[in-house]
Amino acid sequence: MPIYEYECLKCGKTAEAMQRFSDPPLTECSICKGKLRKLISMSTFHLKGSGWYTTDYAGKNQSTSKVETKSESTETKAAPTPAPTKASE
Repeated sequence: MPIYEYECLKCGKTAEAMQRFSDPPLTECSICKGKLRKLISMSTFHLKGSGWYTTDYAGKNQSTSKVETKSESTETKAAPTPAPTKASE
């Protein structure tokens, strides 16, 4: 069930209410009996972790995993360093 947040226009207090989608919005403050308005708040839905799409759906296509291993192996190799040269006088 979603949690809705309301603010009283008279006293300024905020309140949360668990309501169904089909329930009518609250209209009266329980503290001062003033008029309530529904607030729009930030969503609490977060996708955390490393690559939920890759781990759940990309297993069908094996070519993407081969490309990743090639790029990882090239990153670990170090380029040869040139020998130091003396400046001519």
